[in-house]
Amino acid sequence: MKEPTIPRRVLMGAFASAFLSAVIAVPTVALADEGGVSFWIPGFFGSLAAAPLQPGWLLQTNYYHTSVSAGADVARAREITIGRIPVNLNVNLSANLDARADLGWAMPLYTFATPVFGGQATVGALGMYGRVSTSLAGTLAGTLTTPLGTFPFARSDRISDAVWGFGDLIPIATLRWNAGVHNYMTYITGDVPVGAYDSARLSNLGIGHGAIDAGGGYTYFNPQTGHELSGVLGFTYNWLNQSTQYQNGVDMHLDWSASQFLTKQFQVGLVGYVYKEIGCDSGSGDRVGCFQSQVVGVGPQLGFVIPLSTTTQGYLNIKGYKEFAALDRPDGWNTWVTFTISPAEKAPSAPPRRMITK
Repeated sequence: MKEPTIPRRVLMGAFASAFLSAVIAVPTVALADEGGVSFWIPGFFGSLAAAPLQPGWLLQTNYYHTSVSAGADVARAREITIGRIPVNLNVNLSANLDARADLGWAMPLYTFATPVFGGQATVGALGMYGRVSTSLAGTLAGTLTTPLGTFPFARSDRISDAVWGFGDLIPIATLRWNAGVHNYMTYITGDVPVGAYDSARLSNLGIGHGAIDAGGGYTYFNPQTGHELSGVLGFTYNWLNQSTQYQNGVDMHLDWSASQFLTKQFQVGLVGYVYKEIGCDSGSGDRVGCFQSQVVGVGPQLGFVIPLSTTTQGYLNIKGYKEFAALDRPDGWNTWVTFTISPAEKAPSAPPRRMITK
């Protein structure tokens, strides 16, 4: 098989998110940590994550849809966060939480031609806009402590809301090194909490606190056989949410991809992720204990290389994940549609013709 026209020059199968959604701030559809909400969107990195890019500007756009649900553990945490369960209420909760998100984001990136530490440097930022809706229904039963004594308490809750708006700003920087079929990458990203957020609301597009995320990745890509294998491991440190006085523990995430280029333009394969909180939550607003969330996801992917002109090319990637093994976090399914426009790989220039003289 001849070398594909551009696959290894594409930034990622999907960035989030990346965001660094999110690299990457994930909207509050209850995805991990405080109330089940994390900064990182698992699955942000995908195919060819560590492969080199063409120098110059690149634009990645993404549509992300997720539909998740959770039981009493996450529902109770969300009710505490929005102030529906007071401190003096000792309660058991039988409830379910359902959430949906439809998000679009754009991530312009610039890759420098001059090497940095012997590698290829890229910088950029991700901006997001979309809609999140969340509903919670259940029954609370327990005891209410007052100055006059302790009294039995019971209540039925049915809460729902939705929000349109912008998400947090996600800057990102990467360094890539290439050694034949082996490619290596390191990245750093974070969350600038400027998106739509209200701690008294179930649905949000921001996470309400800053975060920093860093890690490294590897891609094996053989242009002759079309085999591709990628993995990116990262860790998130979260700062205190000043609105709730709640601080998420350190999160670990692994995104992976295995694919085959059947032709120079067509790719098929599998993608997956493992997400696990390895540190306990803390802060004076933490009333749910350690609350270490985790989830695993896996699903199919398709990729298409689309020549646009002699100087630009496109890459369309479609992938989906079904989640399982969730703990202190909702699970469900999500789909990604990513389209990237980048400089086309330059063909080698022809050697000058020698003049023939007698």
